[in-house]
Amino acid sequence: MPLITTGKSFIKALEKNGALGLYMPLEGGAEGRYQRRLRAYGYQTVNITARGLGDLAAYLTRIHGVRPPHLGKKTIGQDASVGDIYFVPPIATYELSTLPADAKGLVLWIIEGQILSRQEIQYLVDLSKDEPKIKVVLELGGDRYVNWKPLADTLAAA
Repeated sequence: MPLITTGKSFIKALEKNGALGLYMPLEGGAEGRYQRRLRAYGYQTVNITARGLGDLAAYLTRIHGVRPPHLGKKTIGQDASVGDIYFVPPIATYELSTLPADAKGLVLWIIEGQILSRQEIQYLVDLSKDEPKIKVVLELGGDRYVNWKPLADTLAAA
């Protein structure tokens, strides 16, 4: 069995660039090792999927309204027929405000990132620059081995 990597080069690249595009083997398992190394290094990670996010800026940094699926049931009376709006706190801002004092920062680990548009990917790059405690790892697809590049470089290639 080969020696498991320490992940230091991954962490250094993430700290230098703020946002990384990641390519992982499709059989899975490798991302857990890298997340464990990030947590051991002092980062807190939040795992989310890119599917169904909607407006990234609202979902990550602002309070926003959501309507749960109505499942065939409709309200009667003065409310909207599609259901009530529930207001949800922003994921990144909330997690950042609850970080322990000794934490280095927050890593947003986003899977299925290949469905995001160029504008949404550019927002993630800008978010990591505007808020230095937020780092972004965006899984962009599969590869035979784990490799990464700065997320801004993946925009130039697309």
